[in-house]
Amino acid sequence: MNMRSEIPEANKLRGRTSRPPASGKKYKVRKIVRGIASGEALICPESFSFLGDVDLETGEIIAPSNPNKGKTLKGKILVFKESKGSSGGCVVLMTLVKKKVAPAALVTIKAPDYNLTEGAILSKIPFVSDLSPKFISQIPTGTYIRVDADKGIISYTPLRFASGTPE
Repeated sequence: MNMRSEIPEANKLRGRTSRPPASGKKYKVRKIVRGIASGEALICPESFSFLGDVDLETGEIIAPSNPNKGKTLKGKILVFKESKGSSGGCVVLMTLVKKKVAPAALVTIKAPDYNLTEGAILSKIPFVSDLSPKFISQIPTGTYIRVDADKGIISYTPLRFASGTPE
């Protein structure tokens, strides 16, 4: 039994919703950090750095080259190609959690670096990797997805958006 998913207050703090799980298309992924989360996908097609690409106070993406510049990570499922850069990613992720502006889950195409993995473990953020690269090109930001790291599955329903329409 996953106690984190059984406690509504903990789910609320991590940005998880009580919506029914998305059904439809499924992608197999590799579990890095256990847990389940649902929410809007925030698709970043390139590498992402928690140290430099995100504002520590607001959780807003500040990297000029990121197509999601100005959007917040809070409660979103952050999907990105790979992590880049610094050993500070662990501390930044933990800071975002303390400030309640962290993503609900992390998803990478390539294998994660150990610093970001450590941050996800300490922050209790579900984390999966080895997602098919097709996902990033097929799924727009705003699509409602479900990450089940325990089972190693990401699922979504095509054309179902958390905010009603794609961004």
